[in-house]
Amino acid sequence: MYTFILSIIVLILGYVFYGAFVEKVFNIKPKHKTPALTKTDGVDFVPMAPWRIFLVQFLNIAGLGPIFGAIMGIFYGPSAFLWIVFGTIFAGGVHDYLSGMLSIRKLGYSLPDIIGDELGHTIKTFMRVLSLLLLILLTTTFLSGPSTILQGLFPLSTLTSNLSTIPIGWILIIFGYYVLATVLPVDKLIGRFYPLFGAMLLFMGLGIMIVMLGWHGSEMPELTDGLYNRQTNGLPLFPMMFVSIACGAISGFHGTQSPIMARCITNERQGRIIFYGAMVAEGILALIWAAAAGTFFADPEQGLYGIDGLQAFAAQHPGENIAALVVDRVSRSWLGVVGGIFAIIGVIAAPITSGDTALRSARLIVADYLQMDQRPPRKRLLIALPLFACVFGMVFVDFNVVWRYFAWTNQTLAVFTLWTGTVTGTVWLYRHEVVQKHVQYRHGYLMALIPALFMTMVSVSYIFIAPEGFNFAANGISWIAYLIAAITTISVLISFVYWAKHYDPQR
Repeated sequence: MYTFILSIIVLILGYVFYGAFVEKVFNIKPKHKTPALTKTDGVDFVPMAPWRIFLVQFLNIAGLGPIFGAIMGIFYGPSAFLWIVFGTIFAGGVHDYLSGMLSIRKLGYSLPDIIGDELGHTIKTFMRVLSLLLLILLTTTFLSGPSTILQGLFPLSTLTSNLSTIPIGWILIIFGYYVLATVLPVDKLIGRFYPLFGAMLLFMGLGIMIVMLGWHGSEMPELTDGLYNRQTNGLPLFPMMFVSIACGAISGFHGTQSPIMARCITNERQGRIIFYGAMVAEGILALIWAAAAGTFFADPEQGLYGIDGLQAFAAQHPGENIAALVVDRVSRSWLGVVGGIFAIIGVIAAPITSGDTALRSARLIVADYLQMDQRPPRKRLLIALPLFACVFGMVFVDFNVVWRYFAWTNQTLAVFTLWTGTVTGTVWLYRHEVVQKHVQYRHGYLMALIPALFMTMVSVSYIFIAPEGFNFAANGISWIAYLIAAITTISVLISFVYWAKHYDPQR
């Protein structure tokens, strides 16, 4: 219990103090007119109330990530708590804030254009491909989870593929909803109803936390239990846990979502609570579900405590979506009938709403590339329909494989976003701090540089260690993967230092 409570407190303090520092380094301009005011089009650039934007942003970036990812991450042990807390404060919060505020400063650019504007045309093209791949994988992931839960509550028609059952009925219904949410103006459906779903997601997490602390606090995992790897599949804690827990710590997907809300913000002062604050709220939600998964299955009579009970439960359900089963069991047992219904609705609504905003973001990325006016509905559908076809095809791929590829793509995208923040932050520091003699934040770019280096190490090592990569872990040569990742990270750092040394702030 003490680990969990302390983690919540540290996250809140991180928002209060480190979030304020990030805002000062960015050098906000409250009098600066945002794209929501200068490019209002009634479709994507629509001014909205800050509280509404916060709840939509929270719902968009949350989805299943801080729930499923945290559940899968706690399999590695209590060290997951440390990654969620410090990843959120020093990496995820910075990442989300920079991606959102850079979009505001760059007239509502989507993520690939933001990054390409700083790192060049080649990187822009690469980021477009990577972003679209991520958004398709994410939509597939966030479609499978809720459709499985809905199938358990209200069975519809199914298909059998690769020895797994696909709830095709619910998938088609959700797809129909995606069409509406992707092409309608942002304030008609997303801005009007998503704040309610965001509040429900928060309610669900609060209810789980109250029950857990009130009745099961003594059974919760603690850091004093040891930080060693509890995973039984032979995969190392680093980098696997840092990829499994993405949205609850740092997620490249967030960088694709922040520009959607950046087109609705009316004052730069709102950026801290909307972008950094929503990330902290997501970190708290991830802590709740990591603790709940590591607590619920404890069975002292069977000699199973905390995470060991979770491991035993997973072993009883091979090939199934364990995270979805955990959510279902915990919600129904701890919150009762009414609370369980609200909790399940929250878990269903969160991924569905993140899935449609992912497709909306993909539509905007393609539209920006084609320079296609999005005011006519026909042109929105022209871009959206091929994206739907890609997602539908991915539904027939094994969920666990899709999740792992999504997780790696997600964290790789985060690396590029952080590096963009580092470069852009350095440019601004030279222009707004050094040139103007306000040198107290001269080295403020380190707030993006340090997590960028760390996530570079994570993403590169994952390529060589993960089963879907070179699988060095299975061959007992993980050290080679770490060596390659270290050399890559050091090379990137040297390249950055060389660039910074030769950068001319007056050009």
